[in-house]
Amino acid sequence: MIQIIHQNPSWLLVNKPAGMLVHRSWLDTHETVFLMQTLRDQIGQHVYPIHRLDRPTSGIMLFALNSDTARLLVQQFESQQIQKDYLAIVRGWTADSGSIDYPLKVQLDDIADELSNPNKPAQAARTDYCTLARTELPFSSNPRFVSSRYSLLHITPHTGRKHQIRRHLKHIFHPIVGDTTHGDLRQNKAVQQFCGNTRLLLHAQSLQFLLPETGEMRQFHAPVDEDWQNVCRAFGFEVESA
Repeated sequence: MIQIIHQNPSWLLVNKPAGMLVHRSWLDTHETVFLMQTLRDQIGQHVYPIHRLDRPTSGIMLFALNSDTARLLVQQFESQQIQKDYLAIVRGWTADSGSIDYPLKVQLDDIADELSNPNKPAQAARTDYCTLARTELPFSSNPRFVSSRYSLLHITPHTGRKHQIRRHLKHIFHPIVGDTTHGDLRQNKAVQQFCGNTRLLLHAQSLQFLLPETGEMRQFHAPVDEDWQNVCRAFGFEVESA
């Protein structure tokens, strides 16, 4: 069952599990469980996704329950009125805070985007982060070091490029733990051996937007799941849980 954070007659917020696709895709023909269908069956009505999260990312997602509300909420995303905040655990000790302003080229799928222009110029992309905690642990994935360092980050993307957070953190040499596409595979394996983690440690923690029915600005939060809690306990980090 999908955790519903808030629901009213025109929209709802849910806490997407890590590893679940938002909707059916012919690029993942072997998958049988999808967030949209599961949620539709759970509440007994059609849902309209307002934005997306990558399959391995957990956290807060906004759905409309009718087309008029969907249009109003999508307009907020397009005009960048909605603020999204994430938690991530990354390799190394990051600065206290920083802003990654680095244009990203469009990432194309070999099949779905075969007719798209691979030479399209890079698009502006900006991600801000703040370091919440740091730790040094008694294991190593590099023969040059006897220990490994990690940071817990609060992240705010100001643009919505594909895999933006994951690519930006790789760009500053602090890849997210568990990222099999943009991460450090040796580090991922070392963390798995240390505490059993096999997932991407990226979580959409909060969403702030204008309520379509009143125009009031509100922020909603999604707690981390048990896998996140287990890693945080092993690393000595504290985060909000369910």
